[in-house]
Amino acid sequence: MDTFLPPIEKPNGLIMKMVYYFTRKQFGKVLTPLKVHSVRLPAAFGMFYGKVSQLDKKLTLSKETVMLIREQVARINVCLFCTDIGRYYTIKASLNEAKFDALEQYSTSPLFTDAERAALDYVTELTASKKVNPDTFAHMAKYYSEREICEIVWLVASEHIYNITNIGLNIHSDMLCDLSRKK
Repeated sequence: MDTFLPPIEKPNGLIMKMVYYFTRKQFGKVLTPLKVHSVRLPAAFGMFYGKVSQLDKKLTLSKETVMLIREQVARINVCLFCTDIGRYYTIKASLNEAKFDALEQYSTSPLFTDAERAALDYVTELTASKKVNPDTFAHMAKYYSEREICEIVWLVASEHIYNITNIGLNIHSDMLCDLSRKK
């Protein structure tokens, strides 16, 4: 199914032309959210999205934990673009792909630690219900510092921004996983 707004293949402004160029250089294509959403808004909106990924670099959680949390939120929200790009970055960072393949079975899979299960229980409950049982929080708090807990909340909240943007405009997978395997 097509996106609700048609992709803009040739942007007008110099800044957006440069963004398209560098995105094409990085991914081998211009990403659909850029062509459908970001191109239609003032540059500050695109810079905000870029700031989210910049802020992720300041997190103390492991890269794998960050990616597992983002992937779980995107999976629950059924954001096909976000699960696709999440897998792309997982492959690019040489993270444990088997763990990402088993994400749906995290509660029983031996690939996950007790700490990861506690975080994913919290993330799953927060994403699906928009609230958290105090027992779920207390269990997670056994494994994570207050800062790490705030980072987990940040990851859930910021992933929702990406997910809702893509879902709201009917943006689906860009098949980046296939592209990353070819490189």
